[in-house]
Amino acid sequence: MSTKGAVYVAIAASMGNMLQGWDNATIAGAVLYIKKEFHLETQPTIEGLIVSMSLIGATVITTFSGSVSDAVGRRPMLIISSLFYFMSGLVMFWSPSVYVLLVARLLDGFGIGLAVTLVPLYISETAPSDIRGLLNTFPQFTGCVGMFLAYTMVFFMSLQSSASWRMMLGVLSLPSIAYFILAVFYLPESPRWLVSKGKMDEAKHVLQSLRGKEDVSGEMALLVEGLEVGGETSVEEYEINADNELSEDHVREKDEIKLYGAEEGQSWVAKPVRGQSSLVLASRQGSVAAHMMDPMVTLFGSVHEKQNEMGSMRSMIFPTFGSMFQGDQQQKPDNWDVESNHEKGNLSEDETDDNNLKSPLISPNARQPGETTSAMGIGGGWQLAYRKSEDGKNAGGLKRIYLHQETSAESRRGSVASLLVPGPVTGDGDVVRASALVSRSVLCLDGAMGQNPIQSGAIKPPPSSKTGTSWSDLAEPGIKEALIVGVGIQILQQFSGINGVLYYTPQILEQAGVGILLANMGIGSESASFLISGVTTLLMLPSIGVAMKLIDLAGRRMLLLATLPVLLASLIVLVLSNTIPMDSVVHAVISTVSVVVYFCTFVMGFGPIPNTLCSEIFPTRVRGLCIAICALTFWVGDIIVTYTLPVLLTTIGLAGAFGIYAVVCTISWFFVYFKVPETKGMPLEVITEFFAMGAANKKAN
Repeated sequence: MSTKGAVYVAIAASMGNMLQGWDNATIAGAVLYIKKEFHLETQPTIEGLIVSMSLIGATVITTFSGSVSDAVGRRPMLIISSLFYFMSGLVMFWSPSVYVLLVARLLDGFGIGLAVTLVPLYISETAPSDIRGLLNTFPQFTGCVGMFLAYTMVFFMSLQSSASWRMMLGVLSLPSIAYFILAVFYLPESPRWLVSKGKMDEAKHVLQSLRGKEDVSGEMALLVEGLEVGGETSVEEYEINADNELSEDHVREKDEIKLYGAEEGQSWVAKPVRGQSSLVLASRQGSVAAHMMDPMVTLFGSVHEKQNEMGSMRSMIFPTFGSMFQGDQQQKPDNWDVESNHEKGNLSEDETDDNNLKSPLISPNARQPGETTSAMGIGGGWQLAYRKSEDGKNAGGLKRIYLHQETSAESRRGSVASLLVPGPVTGDGDVVRASALVSRSVLCLDGAMGQNPIQSGAIKPPPSSKTGTSWSDLAEPGIKEALIVGVGIQILQQFSGINGVLYYTPQILEQAGVGILLANMGIGSESASFLISGVTTLLMLPSIGVAMKLIDLAGRRMLLLATLPVLLASLIVLVLSNTIPMDSVVHAVISTVSVVVYFCTFVMGFGPIPNTLCSEIFPTRVRGLCIAICALTFWVGDIIVTYTLPVLLTTIGLAGAFGIYAVVCTISWFFVYFKVPETKGMPLEVITEFFAMGAANKKAN
């Protein structure tokens, strides 16, 4: 599978974040000249309002951006974001007064709010699960690139005798044109959003383009399942055997699942194991501190511990699965091709409508009733399987099963590789174990007839696809738990002070005395602060590169736990350097190094990861709304920090301000340790299933 399509789309979408970084840097430099022209030295409130007006705009538009994006799509909102950027740049270039400038900054905030809220969501919905974290660091990377380019421009403009702040701010219109062109002519709509609206054909074509392959039936099934969390979820365990080890007179149990490989003759049988899954048992083991964690954190962690034991993110059970829609292993699956099925007479005229979810998901090429189940790789070592439900009122429906390989002692009785070799199996008793999340499938069957009702029934859409998003959905236990994680980490990120420091970096460094370092070169204090800021953002880029490398290997949680102590240490050094009397040059060097370490550490962890997590942990049907709530928290915190920082600097100084941020970083570490689960490599739909199951178990206990 090629990932180039998803990578290019993520880069293009991240253009909106580059413009945000550009704006952060240009306003930080331009505000020094705006103060002089409009005589704002004695009006710190107006100065703070000029900077924070874009944050107010972002907050306002974020309040409804999620629900609107759920209704009209992600792509149109990104196009509107580019238009707001363009208009704000023109108005800022023209601004004859402070009040016009405030209006321009408000428009700029609209563009920023849409980009920051929806780009991570868009990337998560288009990215393969194995590199989703990597692609979600692109917004942070492009934001720093935008800051570096803008600081470089501001520095050279500041060397002129009459620097123009209008030019600094107005240049924003030029790159926004490129963003508009990319959004209109290159970016596709999110395939998950398309599936949620029943546009199956369009979603299929987008996925084929993003994944670089024709057969995307497995992921299409996963996207349909993501429309609704499957109600009660149980954790079971299966033993996977090579099918040709079974004798001809073997009687299959009703819960057995037959799994098919890509090659002819390759098949396996999954047998349920009595007792509790080792996935659950592993989540209940650990130290005293581990027992104090949220049970959901340990449940997620148990999955990744098993992945580390295997030494690979890829499943070793099934290297390539046939599609669940592939009844005949020698036939190319085309069941998502509505037009093709219509030509073959498999669909009625009503079922060919692209605006419904009744396209056939099961191949008409029937096997025996006990053999209608197969499975598909869905990323991160997870497999999707189905079986017919035989219990109670749900009889005749489907159960979906998310399988994940375990590595218990029993599973090592035989070689996993021996199960994958086509032809007769020579070993005796070869078996591997897999934990399974079992829940009701959203693929409901109506009008089932004949010996095999699974293949003859028409599939109706889940109720959530008809009713749309409702605020009452947020009351579901799994969604509430996810909101606690998302809102909590956004609050803590903002009150670690990063955006306030970014907006006022030139003034902070000037107060720290960095002008002394460059005074002998004939560079003024203001220009020196711009230069140091540019160098700082340049140093951020390799730090983000480290995050790109590790976020899908070490994981989101581990990166946060590793970088927060370094962030805290840099803040403590900064506090001490502004408390203990020392030589001015030494003070300038220590302060500058501390700020650089602070920035570089932040962009490795606390910068990209909160938005990445928030884009991963919510179900498809409420993802836009929940992302908007988290983003609203982000912007409200941003406004408070940015607006209060000038007051803090004039009252308690740098030492006091950064002392407060140090306390917040300490609290953040404990919050991450006890409340934030690890989501690396897991399909979005599996993540939300875990949240739903974990919340239900907490409520039951």
